[in-house]
Amino acid sequence: MRNYDFIILLLVFTLFLNACNNKKETSKEVDSETIVLNDILGQEPPGVVPEAFAPSLVTTPGWESSGVFTPDMKEFYFIREVKIDQENSKQEFVVFKYTDNQWQETVVSDRVGRPYIAPDGKTMHLGRRFKERTQTGWSDVKDLGMPFDSLSIMRLTASAKGTYFFDEFKRDFTGDIRYSRLVDGKHEEPKLLNKNINSGKSFHPFIAPDESYLIFDSKREGGYGNSDIYISFKQQDGSWGDSINLGDKINTEAWEAAASVTPDDKYLFFNRNIGSDKYENVDIYWVDAKIIEDLRPKN
Repeated sequence: MRNYDFIILLLVFTLFLNACNNKKETSKEVDSETIVLNDILGQEPPGVVPEAFAPSLVTTPGWESSGVFTPDMKEFYFIREVKIDQENSKQEFVVFKYTDNQWQETVVSDRVGRPYIAPDGKTMHLGRRFKERTQTGWSDVKDLGMPFDSLSIMRLTASAKGTYFFDEFKRDFTGDIRYSRLVDGKHEEPKLLNKNINSGKSFHPFIAPDESYLIFDSKREGGYGNSDIYISFKQQDGSWGDSINLGDKINTEAWEAAASVTPDDKYLFFNRNIGSDKYENVDIYWVDAKIIEDLRPKN
């Protein structure tokens, strides 16, 4: 009888050990999957010095711009220019999607505007136009309508509250940034931001989801060259503070523009002109977003 009890106890103990081992193996698989999902196109994260994003996959000797992720970080959209022949080229709208444990590239369409994904992931803004997320993907392109249809908008971004921040590009190559709040389900008439932000050459705004800061690019006195990237933090009274240049690690003598922060708040993406004044080689760069916290006023 004792031998029988011992055998039963030994079997129970063996089953317990197997269960523990299986649990550990399952945990390793989940951890491995998490690592894969957090992997951004197989790239090593940058430090405080900007690096070209995903060389050969995204960044090439050609022209790429306006890289943005969806909130789940599983889709990366951008615009690139491709040669049709020796004299002609066109701009494409491209996406890398994380599917079946790998990133897959697809050309969505010809360029339809500078993409920005709303914080809730339900709307893709494309300047004066937009797409809505459906069960099967994105809808056809739609117009924002009044009061935006008469404005020449290059880039429009939205906060979590639905407030639009956008630029207006004019034929004399000047422009300003406006905002439009969502009031009772409708967007109000756009209003100009203050002179701390608008200098007559302010473009490509990115509003933080919580509206605590606004990033934009501008060509103004005291900058490093052509166009620099600036940030303005919202003050306690709701006004916008002085524009702060992001510094010589981000800005150079070249054209830097169209910055945005990834939905996980970890990385700052922006465009830099590597080519001549003909802009034949514009690349997408990324850098650790800690620069924002380093510049945020401590009060």
